[in-house]
Amino acid sequence: MSATNYGSYLPSEDQFLCSICLDVFTDPVTTSCGHNFCKTCINTHWKNNDQCLCPLCKIVFNTKPELHVNTFISEMVVQFRQSAQQKASISSSEQEVSKPAEVPCDVCTGTKLKALKSCLVCLASYCETHLEPHLTVSGLKRHQLIDAVENLEGRMCTNHDKPLELFCKTDQTCVCMLCTVLDHKMHEVVPLKEGYEEKKAELGETVAELQQIIQKRQRKIQEFKHSVDLSEKDADREISEGVQVFTALKECVERGQANFIETIKEKQRTTQKQAEGFIKELEREISELKKRSTEVEQLSRSEDHLHLLQSVQSLNTHHPTPTKDWTEVSVRPSSCEGTLVRAVAQLEETLSKQMKKLLEAELKRVQQYAVDVTLDPDTANPYLILSHGGKQVKNGEVKNNLPDNPERFSGCNFVLGKQSFSSGKFYVEVQVKGKPCWFLGVARESINRKGSITLSPDDGYWAMFLINGNEYKALAGPPVLLCLRSRPQKIGMFVDYEEGLVSFYDVDATVMIYSFTGCSFTEKLFPYFCPGLYYERKNTAPLIICPVYQTA
Repeated sequence: MSATNYGSYLPSEDQFLCSICLDVFTDPVTTSCGHNFCKTCINTHWKNNDQCLCPLCKIVFNTKPELHVNTFISEMVVQFRQSAQQKASISSSEQEVSKPAEVPCDVCTGTKLKALKSCLVCLASYCETHLEPHLTVSGLKRHQLIDAVENLEGRMCTNHDKPLELFCKTDQTCVCMLCTVLDHKMHEVVPLKEGYEEKKAELGETVAELQQIIQKRQRKIQEFKHSVDLSEKDADREISEGVQVFTALKECVERGQANFIETIKEKQRTTQKQAEGFIKELEREISELKKRSTEVEQLSRSEDHLHLLQSVQSLNTHHPTPTKDWTEVSVRPSSCEGTLVRAVAQLEETLSKQMKKLLEAELKRVQQYAVDVTLDPDTANPYLILSHGGKQVKNGEVKNNLPDNPERFSGCNFVLGKQSFSSGKFYVEVQVKGKPCWFLGVARESINRKGSITLSPDDGYWAMFLINGNEYKALAGPPVLLCLRSRPQKIGMFVDYEEGLVSFYDVDATVMIYSFTGCSFTEKLFPYFCPGLYYERKNTAPLIICPVYQTA
């Protein structure tokens, strides 16, 4: 049977593979022992070895054999290659063409198909067709295959051109076998798989940690979104209430303006009506006087003595001269003095009522943030007397024997609350009834507590006080004198940490006394109390932290 007719009976591919290069024969030659090799492969093998022996059966040739290309096998290889190309062509039509982001087959010529696997021994990637020898040929089956990857050269040791099969735990890098006896001789080296498993476990832990961090961040995002939603709702409510209030005030002002204008116009209309009545009466008298004047003038030109005398008597009887005295009659301009003042006063009264309603609503809102505060005995000046429950403080005549710890005020008769606040809002009510002097407010944690103390926001105090029984001031930079219509019996303190707001209220009168705005809080804040100077037993009433009952 000729070689040309043998194509349909081609043996399997492994019969056409050189056992040295493990690839299809190129210029196949046959040794005297009957084994076939690529001509270049066997010559190179003999050249690199001291003896000429067969790589398969190990027969030693005393002299180097003269090798000739085996034409029969060459023809078989050509037919095999053609058959393989046809098979690859048919198979390639059924396989995916490599896309830009995918690994292409290194063997395909022309259109590159998508590689399925990469060989760490051959350092090449193969499509389904060209991968078949690695799945069927015994020599190639031993090669290590992985999912198709790019840059296979990166899997070779750059120093020794050997596969990176080990992992150096000391240097945390991949190495080859030669590295372990040279550069990494004394290092802890493990198989690549073991290093992979350890790193994979570490990465798993890292992923778990990252997932926890992500979840925390996600919860924080939800918290922020929730805060924004609440803020938006609060803003919408405030805007709605504000629009209603300003609309009512605007309508009130417009009504006051309209009433004022109408009052002025009504006075002007009254004056005008009176003047028009006088004018009509005068015009009527003038008309009658003109008529009498004409009659008198005509009669005075008569030459008939009897007629003149008789007509004069009749004229006086039927047309008497008007006798009304207009000398004292006058029309005074309408008086508008006081009209505007009265209108504005009425508007002010209406606005005051509206303001009181607003303050009542605001006080109700801030009272919702009431907190339970007790006095901290470790901060109290030794002259202060605290109640058993920590709700009252007053001055004493005798200095208590107390340790001078860092938290205690030594020069001023101050005391702080036990509770501190570093976020959110809080509200406290303190009774100041019967006291001619007192100080109230909030203080930051780092305030000076020894010796003489300056009270101002720059020094960490946001407070107000009463001295001399009638002088109220807010301790803002230079103190601000406060003019109060009534003497407060109970003071409400409200703090919004994030907003930087500290407000004081007269609880009973429902009046806002003063507000510190635009404050920058970066530390814990403590409620701050001072019952004032002793005043020779004239300031003996205590400051009392009261339970909060919402304003009715």
